[in-house]
Amino acid sequence: MTANSLHFLSGKKIVVAGAGIGGLAFVISLKKVWNPDLPFPELLIYDRDPRELPADRAGYSLSFNGVDENGGMVACRDMGILQKILDRALVGLPKEAGFHIWDNDWSVIIGMKLKPFEDLPSISVRVRRSDLREVLVEEAEKIATIHWATRVTSAEHLEDGSVRVHVTPEDGSPASTQDCQLLVAADGAHSKVRASFRPEDELKYRDCVQFGGLSRFPEGGIPSPLNKDWGMIVTGHGAGCFFSPVDQESVVWAISRWEKDGPRDGYKKDDAEAFEALKKDALQLGKSMAEPFTSIVNSTVQEQSFVTPTRDKEPFAHDAALKNVIFIGDANHCVSSFAGNGANLALKDGWDLAKQLTEADSAEDAVAAYDALALPRAQKTLKDSHDRMNQSHYSGFKWTLLKGTLKASNAVMSIGK
Repeated sequence: MTANSLHFLSGKKIVVAGAGIGGLAFVISLKKVWNPDLPFPELLIYDRDPRELPADRAGYSLSFNGVDENGGMVACRDMGILQKILDRALVGLPKEAGFHIWDNDWSVIIGMKLKPFEDLPSISVRVRRSDLREVLVEEAEKIATIHWATRVTSAEHLEDGSVRVHVTPEDGSPASTQDCQLLVAADGAHSKVRASFRPEDELKYRDCVQFGGLSRFPEGGIPSPLNKDWGMIVTGHGAGCFFSPVDQESVVWAISRWEKDGPRDGYKKDDAEAFEALKKDALQLGKSMAEPFTSIVNSTVQEQSFVTPTRDKEPFAHDAALKNVIFIGDANHCVSSFAGNGANLALKDGWDLAKQLTEADSAEDAVAAYDALALPRAQKTLKDSHDRMNQSHYSGFKWTLLKGTLKASNAVMSIGK
């Protein structure tokens, strides 16, 4: 592209399916890296959710990572919004706080003490998903038109190479179509766009179930050590349990085990009997864990309880059949909660795609460069999540050996601190 020529996307229409983390990050990033002397593309975002999410849809907290160049902190720093997110961090600042693996008595087996990447303030912090979403939405609304409560139901290629997107408002208004020169599919794990172009590419059940919920402690706050750290306990008896603060009075917990006979029937959180069975099951499975585990389970809010079969999918590279349709975030490479990295992947996907689109001479060149960045990190995250899932359920000699290795690593890191 010569200095005097227009960019191939100048003045063109880009539709973003999904106003989640990846889609919003792409919009913010594109504005950040775009040449201000060139006409900016017309950006339209469609999302099935309303602008303001109800409390039970706001989500919990997530890991916001800064350990290397693929962390979400790097993407948000480059977007110019890092401090706005750090201002809302729950734990992880100062650097001494962070992720831990605890023994059943809550003694530390290992605490992550790595050096942050470049000028970042921490290797990882916990942030409420709703807070991250709000920061991204506020920035994206300055740049693009967001059609809330409007679902993308499918998409198709047209003969001229453009893409037709089918949308349906949630309020019952008539469905419509929107033609565009580029479609960014950021519509999540159950992507309707992916179903249109890759109908066989579905999530796979990984023989594991997590169940838990949100526990509230309105008097006295969250019990130690979860008032300053987050992490997990590996019981050594075939179960692992993750814990993280959500705010000053709430903590989310999720205990897991293998269930290899297929995903269990859907859990109904409004069923009092099912809720009591969930807590009883958790207390039995985690009976080796000392307090505050029992208090956390008994303080679970029924409306915030859950049973989640672990599912994920392999990432994929784009080919000619996907011309002018680009998949980012969970729409491309959904990972389970064992990854602890889904939001970071989405943020980096949004940044990298925007940067490659502005620097390339064609969409095809941009997508090839984007895949070269996004595919390896997604593949690594998926593998790491499977390793972590396996290790969370170790018992016997396997767990004894791993625990000894982790304790030795923790001692080495403490000496070098």
